[in-house]
Amino acid sequence: MQKQLTKGNEAIVKAAVLAGCRAFYGYPITPASEIAEAAALYLPQAGGVFLQAESEVAAANMLYGAAAAGVRCMSASSGPGISLMQEGFSYIAGAELPCVVADIMRGGPGLGNIAPEQGDYNQIVKGGGHGNYRTLVLAPDSVQEMADLTTWAFDLADQYRNPVVVLADGYIGQMMEPVEFAPPIAVPRPPEWAVTGTAATRHNLVASIYLEPDLLERHIRKLEAKYRQAEREAARAECRRTEDAEIILVGYGITARVLKAVVEQARSRGLAVGLLRPITLYPFPVAQIRELSRRAKAFVVVEMSTGQLVDDVRLALEGRVPVEFFSRVGGNVPSAEEVLAFLEQKFAASLEPPAGQLEEVLVHG
Repeated sequence: MQKQLTKGNEAIVKAAVLAGCRAFYGYPITPASEIAEAAALYLPQAGGVFLQAESEVAAANMLYGAAAAGVRCMSASSGPGISLMQEGFSYIAGAELPCVVADIMRGGPGLGNIAPEQGDYNQIVKGGGHGNYRTLVLAPDSVQEMADLTTWAFDLADQYRNPVVVLADGYIGQMMEPVEFAPPIAVPRPPEWAVTGTAATRHNLVASIYLEPDLLERHIRKLEAKYRQAEREAARAECRRTEDAEIILVGYGITARVLKAVVEQARSRGLAVGLLRPITLYPFPVAQIRELSRRAKAFVVVEMSTGQLVDDVRLALEGRVPVEFFSRVGGNVPSAEEVLAFLEQKFAASLEPPAGQLEEVLVHG
């Protein structure tokens, strides 16, 4: 299939339509507005529904209705809008309804600014709504992955009957790269539990209310078992040059792209550095991190927040090795030079001149 030069936000919608999504409910917000714009263009062409809701609160509840009817559906927003959707996420997860939401992160707190940041990690990965629930969270670092992970998100949502979030920062949403899209699939038929209004299914009830404590406990334990299953089956991470690495960098989104350059530059200066990039932020790739800790002397987490991803890395490591942290906030992206300087400061004792430089020292020293 021929590649298309596509913006990250648009790639999400194209991939969703090809994956059988036929309903989008949302409200524009920078830097995610192109998602709603593309959905308004492509969903009607595919025989689907686009509706600009009166608010993000309304959009989340429309998702609930469409998902209850067995339709592959999605929404998208950014920081302040995602905050308004959190109550709806809790209802959707509690009712075990599949849907996909894209969060294109911007600076915060409050209105902040429209520059890229990664401050939504906790509210998305930990579940910003009330009660005992989780959302599955996928973190692309390219426009190709904006498409690929959206396709996977719909499959995961159906498999676990749960909302799945594609979590990207403003840079990944706004950049343009060549993308090869997956072939279209047939629109899935509504599942047996869906409320379709036919004589056979109109008695179906989709709800998240359990008035008796024992019934609610049983339901929560069912959700808990489902999340443990996802942790065993769905955790994914990309490892780069980690086989002999003594220092493991950890980052996602645009930060991970910067860290790929840092790995090469650091190695040219004598630091044995590798990269672990979580593809799933929940379920978190705990097993892969612990495996790397058997050889690594330290982990360095780099993110565009005051420290959210770093907490999960520390929990995964359970004190096995030290964890250092470097960040930029406010819409600033850490540069490779900044991260490299941080590494050299922290690990100066580990630096060894490359072979050519060592030979020069011996000859001329």
